[in-house]
Amino acid sequence: MTKHSPFRYFKTSPDIIRLAVMLYVRFPLSLRNVEDLLHERGIEISHETVRIWWNRFGPMFASEIRKRRIGAMRVSRWRWHLDEVFVKINGETHYLWRAVDHEGEVLESYVTKTRDKAAALKFLKKLMKRQGRTEELVTDKLRSYGAAVRELGSPKHRNDGRWTNNRAENSHLPFRRRERAMLRFRQMRSLQKFVVVHDSFYNHLNQERHLTSRDIFKSNRAAALTEWRGLGAA
Repeated sequence: MTKHSPFRYFKTSPDIIRLAVMLYVRFPLSLRNVEDLLHERGIEISHETVRIWWNRFGPMFASEIRKRRIGAMRVSRWRWHLDEVFVKINGETHYLWRAVDHEGEVLESYVTKTRDKAAALKFLKKLMKRQGRTEELVTDKLRSYGAAVRELGSPKHRNDGRWTNNRAENSHLPFRRRERAMLRFRQMRSLQKFVVVHDSFYNHLNQERHLTSRDIFKSNRAAALTEWRGLGAA
């Protein structure tokens, strides 16, 4: 059966669509910032076009990235760092639960209205369904984690000591920068959609250049961009 291209109803080149979506999701840019950057390169589109492209292709690209990376991510599961971020939506506080591994790879993000045992349990079940189980769990001292972990069955080690969860705290920074650029979120559903896409893009394109030599960084970046250009190919 022939697989149809997802770009078949769009007159614009797929390369331009991929570039616009990547600029908007990966960097702290507004829709109009992306429009101006593309205009500088001789590409005339409206910021509303960027919005349509992001809504249409962002989740599709993120899904492809997750499918390609999920095997490697399941192998690297010996330590998870869990933390929650306070997010304002129309003046009401919501909680963005996030899990990263020991290398900073974002494993799961989930938005809830509460920060109790039920919310923590639902987040952990969602995380374990996709990633399996961990050997070590690092959290803060929120009691909801302890109650949820006891119900699910404790890992070999659980650490909630002071400063041990800095890996998760630092991983919030890209999201916070993006949140400020977007002037926050207006719906819980749109926040959940965006963080799933943002996490996948971050995992794929972030090379942690401070950990490798310049030559290795350039090689990894080129490989990531080559794979990126193949997303959505028929």
